[in-house]
Order: sequence, then C-alpha cells, then structure tokens
Amino acid sequence: MRAVWYDRQGPAGEVIVTGTLPTPEPGSGEVRVRLEASGVNPSDTYRRGGEVPAEYPRVIPNSDGAGVVDKVGEGVPARWVGKRVWLYNGQRNGRWMGTAAEYIALDVDLVTELPDHVSFAEGATLGIPAMTAHGCVFAAGPVQGKTLLITGGAGAVGHYAVQLAAWAGAEVIATVSSEEKAQRARAGGAAHVVNYRTEDVGARVAAITNGVGADHVVDVDLGGNLAAVLASVRENGSIAYYATNGAREPKIDLRALMGRNLTVRGFVLPTSPHANRKRAQADIAAFVRTPGRMLSVAGEFPLYETVAAHLAVEAGGKTGTVVVACGR
Repeated sequence: MRAVWYDRQGPAGEVIVTGTLPTPEPGSGEVRVRLEASGVNPSDTYRRGGEVPAEYPRVIPNSDGAGVVDKVGEGVPARWVGKRVWLYNGQRNGRWMGTAAEYIALDVDLVTELPDHVSFAEGATLGIPAMTAHGCVFAAGPVQGKTLLITGGAGAVGHYAVQLAAWAGAEVIATVSSEEKAQRARAGGAAHVVNYRTEDVGARVAAITNGVGADHVVDVDLGGNLAAVLASVRENGSIAYYATNGAREPKIDLRALMGRNLTVRGFVLPTSPHANRKRAQADIAAFVRTPGRMLSVAGEFPLYETVAAHLAVEAGGKTGTVVVACGR
C-alpha cells in the first residue's frame, strides 16, 4: 500500500517519508479499512515533532480517518464489509500504524458507521475533535437546561462542543476572537458570543446569566484562560479542559476553588474510560445522522503532500480540521 511514515521524530519536511509498505491484515476482533481520508490534528504534529516520546521505531502518523471496511478478522461479523465508517485512535494506545496510508487494520470497537450524506473528508474530522468535544461537554453529566461557556467556540474541538451542547439542550456562550468566528459559533448553535480580545469575558458571562455564572465550562487553554474561566463559572460549577498551552504550571488558589465547590477535570481521549468513548461514538453517530451539520474541513491535501498538511496544522489559524486524501 502507499503510505507516509517517519523513522525518527523532528520537523515534518525532514522526517516524513512517502513510499510503500505491506498492506495490513485484520487480526482477531479487527476490521481493515480502505482509507479515503485522514484527519491531521495538533496532537499528531506533537508526536511527530518529538513532544511525545516515540513508542515505535517507525510510525505512520495521524489518528483519525474515514473510509470503507474491506475485510474483517476473526470474530467480527461479515456485515461490516462494505460499510462506510469513521475511526479514531488509529495511531494511539500501542499502535504504530496511523491513517496516513491507503489501509489500516484496527479494533472494530474504534470504528463507527458514516451516513451516506457525510463525505469521507468530513468523516475524518469526527475523531479527536468531536470525541474530545463530547468528553468535555458531558464531563459533569447531562447539560439540558444548563448554561455552558465554551472557549474557542470556532475552533476544531470548540465548534463541535458548541454544536453538541446546543444539540443536547444547553444554552451556549462561546468565546471567539473575531466577527467571522462569532458568526461561525452562532451558526453552530451558540446563543451568545463574547469576543475575548475586546470584551471582559467574566463580566459578559455575569450579565448573560444574571450574575450566577456558567454551570459548566469547556476550555481550550486553561493555563492561559484561568482568570477568565474562574470569573465565569458559578459556585458548585465545573470546568473541563482539553489543552493548556498558555501555561503548563499555572498558579492556582486551591482554597478558593475549594471554597466555591468547583470541579476541574482534564481530558485526553486515548485514556478516557471505554464506556464514555462508546457513548460518545453513539451520540456523535446520532448527531451526524441529521444532514446539514457543520463538519468543517479546513483544507485537503493529497497523500504525497502530508508534509504540507502537517505544516498547515502547525501554522495555526485554521477553521476546522486539515485532511489528507488517502486515495490521491
């Protein structure tokens, strides 16, 4: 099969190789997917760049993807063959073969059926971004009737968080950095938007909630946003964060958090509880079953331009997920 890989970590242009590798065969409990699209996430670039130690001497990058099941292993029902699917955690949890290739074999537990009206490129955006959004939105339980503050509400994860929270019946407040992103957040279901560059987030949230604060916060950078988040969450509220690039070791007044009975949870997809991930897959499947969802592809590159795809992710400023077309 045609594939992309690296044998050492470092800059994309220096370590990524394009060529051919043996086509994998599905093992017991696995399916083989003929990949049409591969989603590139920041975590994939961190792993390739060396921020996360390499587990294997050779790695096919990228965790998310979409395609068609063409073969099943022992114990997997034959009905899976021919199904359109999206998948996550391809290059994670002890697997070196990711989705920047024509085929991948992985546990059937990690694949979910993809409706015909959703393109493969769109399906490749549903792994880490949508699963992470789900894990953070529902970290403290059901959100129907609650007020959620979602920071970075136009980003890859944040925009799915806005859509899933609104879909589940929450009143959503989203922070953004421009009017264009404000329109995107509103289109996804945000009832209120706050431009964090020009407005006081805590004051706006207080005004929107009549001084009570948000029941739950989904945050894109807790270290960098700590003051605004703590000023926005209500007493007995909760915070779920999935990144903290602004400060890895922020100074926190733990007694103040304790006095307000706040719950703070970090989230990372690969080690999240299995039952939670299965619920997320089921909920996301139900969510995308309705046509017209905003499944945003930020850019699409052919397989042989995977280096350019990684560089596009590292450049930042994208809206949605960068995708590699595995069949080109």
